[in-house]
Amino acid sequence: MTSIIGIFFVSLLSSLMLTPLVAQLARKYNIVDQPSARKVHTRSIPRAGGVAICLAFFLPFGAALAYPTRIFELLTADGNLMIFAMGAFLAFFLGLWDDIRRLDAKFKFAVQILIALIAYASGLKIQAISVFNITPWDLGFFSLPVTVFWFLLVTNAINLIDGLDGLAAGISLFVSVILLVICITSQRYLVAMGFAALCGATLGFLRYNFNPASIFMGDSGSYFLGYMLAGLSIMGSLKGPATVAILIPVIALGIPLMDVLFAPVRRFILGKKLFLPDKNHLHHRLLQMGFTHRNAVLLLYSITIITGILAIVMVHAKNDDIALILFILGSGVILGIRKLGYMNYIGMNKVQNWFRDVTDEMGISQGRRSFLSCQVEISESPDMNSLWDNVCKALDTLDFDMAEMHLEKTTLWQNIGKALCKLGFDTAELLQNIQMNDPGGICTHMSWRKNGFDVDGACKECLLRMQLPLIGKDGQSFGSIWLIKDLKRDAISHCTLRRVEHLRRSVLGSLQVLIGGQV
Repeated sequence: MTSIIGIFFVSLLSSLMLTPLVAQLARKYNIVDQPSARKVHTRSIPRAGGVAICLAFFLPFGAALAYPTRIFELLTADGNLMIFAMGAFLAFFLGLWDDIRRLDAKFKFAVQILIALIAYASGLKIQAISVFNITPWDLGFFSLPVTVFWFLLVTNAINLIDGLDGLAAGISLFVSVILLVICITSQRYLVAMGFAALCGATLGFLRYNFNPASIFMGDSGSYFLGYMLAGLSIMGSLKGPATVAILIPVIALGIPLMDVLFAPVRRFILGKKLFLPDKNHLHHRLLQMGFTHRNAVLLLYSITIITGILAIVMVHAKNDDIALILFILGSGVILGIRKLGYMNYIGMNKVQNWFRDVTDEMGISQGRRSFLSCQVEISESPDMNSLWDNVCKALDTLDFDMAEMHLEKTTLWQNIGKALCKLGFDTAELLQNIQMNDPGGICTHMSWRKNGFDVDGACKECLLRMQLPLIGKDGQSFGSIWLIKDLKRDAISHCTLRRVEHLRRSVLGSLQVLIGGQV
């Protein structure tokens, strides 16, 4: 226990002394974070605080390695710790490189996977999951992807939550304290030393990072903290029958994990790139709701402390108590999402509408398949009259009230002229004689009206009027179709406009065939 306390204070003092020096060097070499549309700060601030955090974490262990103590024996007993430490340095240098040069997202993601594989090679594996008294589920081959996913999840969670002064450092501090307590109570002293060093490094850095911040941790700090929290949490995870192997750190890391998991879902729903930065994270939402910068951070601190206390309680709770705690947490998450306004676009009715549109677009719904039959009949129409009859059937299916189709004679005679020209006729004089004597043999105007519909007696403001230009990809115009629907009698369905476009394309394709056939 004395060693754990000593490591904490060495890391704390190191962080307090190193952070101002790192800030000066960052300004000297222009490693600063400039204000932008998605940033909340209004002045340039050094963003290399991860250097101080990383050094402050490893200094007490470096000192311990220099002298043969009990800590030295624990550190050297397991050679895999050196591999794990190498992964930590790689995560740190990846973030530092990104702070200086701004790396491509795909490259960073690939290196993060490599770092997670190094951690896996060091023996950090999520091998089984056990819920309550159920027999643990051995992951087997899936141990590798689950472990890699865990490292990517936690690393990017800390990175995404680093949007307000002191937020990522503070949450990392509280999570480290919670897991430190759990490791001490479960007598996992080696892992407890790691969390103690992490507590000291983040607490010392938080002295300069809390609002108003004089330095940011940058990606070097967030990647390092995320990697260490992911790795140490696996080392310290309990193996008891009443826990999920990784459940305790998941609950302790509730805020950043919820944010990183929900961010791509939110962007997917809104049609944005999944990994494109935005200002809709949890902390941004709190600011939009009227919270001050400091109050938003303090609120998220409070939530982290509460979830941490629940995680500690779960270690010693019975199965029924754990189920109750999980129910409370789940209810809190749903309530929080609702309060933050995320339910505005993930409500059940919107999800149902989206699923209905997807099934309709894929042709799975019965209505889409029925209308497809109408499209087939239109495309197979042998002549203009049959074409119009099939169009009217389709419009009746869509519950329109009136329709007219106007075809351009000029277009028809142009197509006839092209055919005659290929046969060697003098088309100019021939077409002039034919059009002068044309008795209207090619019908250019057709109309249809639903039984009982009186356009003059209908409410003018309630009529939906649509014109569908029949224009091919080559720009050739065949005319247009006019549609009228009385919305007072019956509103359009969610798929009507989509069906109308399908109808237009089918009619256009059929006209192109029929005009050629008449020639």
